[in-house]
Amino acid sequence: MITAEKNKRVLVVDDDNDILDIMEEILTYEGYGVSSLDDTDDIFSEINRNRPDLIILDYILKGINGGEICHQIKTNPNTSDIPVILISAYPRVFGSLSNYGCNAFIAKPFDLNDITGRITELISISQNASSC
Repeated sequence: MITAEKNKRVLVVDDDNDILDIMEEILTYEGYGVSSLDDTDDIFSEINRNRPDLIILDYILKGINGGEICHQIKTNPNTSDIPVILISAYPRVFGSLSNYGCNAFIAKPFDLNDITGRITELISISQNASSC
């Protein structure tokens, strides 16, 4: 087990409850505080309430493109500093992701070590940038 820095929070947004369960279980095991949503209706309320250190966002969600949500997060001055990882079972979408401002893209199915490594890396980079 890699021990996450205490009190780091991750928000996972995916309309697949199996993915949410897996992500919650592994990230909790790794020491992160995890909150999850299966739709985007309350995402900005959740971000404002819990101020996650990182967001994992599925690219294809019911009713909205996760990339658009990422763009909204990244263009809002109150949330633009939060790292966002977009995940998708359709890696061809990666070519269009530059418009959304995500910090990383991970294709499904993903390796749990890969995703936890990227989370640790992005939170560390974000912390170092905000402490300057």
